[in-house]
Order: sequence, then structure tokens, then C-alpha cells
Amino acid sequence: MDRIIIQGGQALTGEIRISGAKNAALPLMAACLLTKDTLRLANLPHLMDIATMVNLLASHGVDFKLDGTATQGGHAGEVILLNAGNITNFEASYDIVRKMRASVLVLGPLLARFGHARVSLPGGCAIGTRPIDLHLGALEQMGAVIELEGGYINAKTNGLKGAEIYFEKVSVGATENILMAATLAEGTTVLNNAAREPEIGDLARCLIKMGAEIEGVGTDTLTIKGKSELHGADYSVIPDRIEAGTYMIAAAITNGEILLKGVEAHILGAVIEKLHEAGVGVSEESDGLRIRRTGRDIEAVDITTQPYPGFPTDMQAQFMTLMTIANGASVIKETIFENRFMHVSELHRMGADIKIDGHTAIIRGVESLQGAQVMATDLRASVSLVLAALAAEGETVLNRVYHIDRGYERVEEKLSGVGGKMVRVR
Repeated sequence: MDRIIIQGGQALTGEIRISGAKNAALPLMAACLLTKDTLRLANLPHLMDIATMVNLLASHGVDFKLDGTATQGGHAGEVILLNAGNITNFEASYDIVRKMRASVLVLGPLLARFGHARVSLPGGCAIGTRPIDLHLGALEQMGAVIELEGGYINAKTNGLKGAEIYFEKVSVGATENILMAATLAEGTTVLNNAAREPEIGDLARCLIKMGAEIEGVGTDTLTIKGKSELHGADYSVIPDRIEAGTYMIAAAITNGEILLKGVEAHILGAVIEKLHEAGVGVSEESDGLRIRRTGRDIEAVDITTQPYPGFPTDMQAQFMTLMTIANGASVIKETIFENRFMHVSELHRMGADIKIDGHTAIIRGVESLQGAQVMATDLRASVSLVLAALAAEGETVLNRVYHIDRGYERVEEKLSGVGGKMVRVR
């Protein structure tokens, strides 16, 4: 099993190009099931989760072809052509779905276009229960008949109907699944309390290019007028705001200076606001964002995770790591997932002073972190340990790094390119 060995204490300086957003790419790929025509997606990150989604779509009969790389809108990435003109299988098997929760996003498109689907209940990171009740309840409101049997969702319909849907809690996955399903439903669907994440807007804009009629993009109320069919499109995935935020922390925690290319400040408002409070400057340039400390030290800052546009839960572990070397004490409250402090015990091994009380962490900054043997437990926890290792004195060995490959493209190459001393070994 791969490990990453990191020698800490180097100030990171240079440029990092931000990859396409995994959390945007996965639903965009699932959207190919809504049409018989070809969907061409550019700026696709090369990640384990992307490969898993390709395998899942291929199991349904989707033809795919990688078409090299392309530069579009200031960022580069892989290009893939997806054609769902000959779907032969309507079951998403446990063997594939268990690897990634986003696999459940094939449910809405399959049901809307073909009238039936059998999808395994999802798996993924162990950061909380994340039930899919909101997905299923909304589809039932639209006329689907759903049964849970043997760990599978069996869904069928004689045609989805538009409905007025209110999500009891904000859910990115449910918003994406029902948004896609509604594009082929008869009549108008209104999604109230919809998620507002930039990745939702990216999906909506792609669907509009495919012929969908959607109003309210960027708000918590989406109105979709169903069409009898959609067509193909050519679309480029937005930059990954979580990758960008992570490398912002890398510059700050090592007292370095990094230019993040191909990303804009507006999708990172809450993160940038908290970095400013902590004494980290983020300045906009023509081709990206420049990050460096504004003073000698990092100052303690409190955060509470919230749905977008609040502080993202996917940046909580990274920000907590920054707070381990801050002046004073900070309080971090996790309101999205119940199991997202699993990195804390590993940070303790590196000398961090963190106390947990339910969904709240109290972090008292220490003079420095120390290198140690640590273990990744989920995607964001793994990269938080990389950040800690970059700032620590001595050597850190990060085990179970397959988690990081799910969401960070060429992490060693990118960090080594700005002065990080790290190597992957088997």
C-alpha cells in the first residue's frame, strides 16, 4: 500500500494550476445518461473517483473516449466524450457503487429517461450517515415507485411528473439528482431549499446547454420546465474550489507564497474571509490568486461549517490544521457531518493541542508540529495531514494515501513543484 514521506519545514513558493472540480465533474458525467447524443466534457481531473464513475457509466452501456487534453477558460484538463445512445443495463451494482457515494447520481437520469433503475445503496467515505431519503422522497413526489430490497433501490415510473419539492435540509446530492431527473419530467418542477454550491450551478449550466430550461441558477429555488428530450453539448468543468482552498492553506501554514492559477475568488468567499482574519492575504491577479501571510504569525479564528455560501465542510480539516500553529485558541464547529473529526487523533500524534466536545473542536496553537507516522481516514483528513507534515519539524510518513487519490490530482507533483519535499513509496 502506498505511503507518502514528507520532510517538513520548507516555505512553499511558486505556482500551482488548479484542476477541474471533482464534485462538479461527477454529476456532469452522470448527466450524459439524459441524452442519446454525445456529451463532451473538458477540464476533467485525473482522479480515482473519476475513473470509478467512468467504470459505472460503462457498465450501463455508455461509450466513452478520452480525447487528450485541452486548455479552456485559463485551465487545462482531460477531455472525455460520453455517449449513452445504447444503454443496455439499468443496474448500478454494489461492487462499483460501494466505492463512491456519487454513484447514486445515475438514479435520477436513468429513471427519468428510461422509466426504471436498480441502484445499490451508496458507500464512500466514513464521515457520516448521509442518508439518501431526500433523493427518494423527491422522486416519489414526481411519481416514482420505489422499493428498497437487498441493499438496492428499485425504482420505476410510467413517466416522471413535475412537482413542488421542498428539501427538509440542504443536500447537494439530492439537488443534483432531482435537478437532472426534472429536466425530462412532464411539466414544471420547483426545488425549494436547493443547494447553492458552485458545482450545482455548473451542472445547471451544462444542462441548459443540453437543452434544459432552468431558472434560478445560483439561488435556493430552482424551477425546471421538463423537456421530452435533451441533446449533446460541449462543456468545461469549473476549477476545484476545495483544491484551491487546500493549497491556500499550504502557502499559509508554511509561510510561503503561492500563485494559484485558473481560479477566481468569488467561489471561495467564506474561506478567503477566514484566511484574512487569520492573517493571510489573498490577492486577485489576472490569471489567479496569490496567497501569502500579511504578518509573521497566524492568528486564531473561529469557524462554523455551513452549506454554501457558508464555510465549506470540505475545508474544515485543512483549516483546523492551520489553527494548530496559530496564536491563541480557536473553536471549530462541524454542523454538516457527524464524523468529520477523524483527523484529530492523527494531528495529536504530531503534537497538536485539540480537544473535542461533540461537534465542536477547541484548538490551542502550539509552537510547532512534529513529524510522525500518521494514517489517512478519509479524503479531506488525508490532505490535512499532508499540510501538517509540510509545516512540521522532521519527517512524516502518511499511510493509506489512496484516500487522497480520490480527490487531489497529482498532489505530490504540485506540491513538489513549489518546494515541498515529498515522495510516494510502495
